[in-house]
Amino acid sequence: MGSGFYQQLRDLLLANGCVLVRQGKGSHEVWRSPISGKTFPVAATVKSRHTANGILKDAGIAQKL
Repeated sequence: MGSGFYQQLRDLLLANGCVLVRQGKGSHEVWRSPISGKTFPVAATVKSRHTANGILKDAGIAQKL
């Protein structure tokens, strides 16, 4: 499942301790970051590098794709 930057994004989130909380609407998933303490949505169809980097920023991860 997923396309674009989803697999790279998912791998980075997991490597930094983020957990998948639940499936959201449509192709979205809800993740939680222990670094930032935030819950944030991740689309399985992330095709934009800017969107992927914004998700990493929400998660408190400084690394960029």
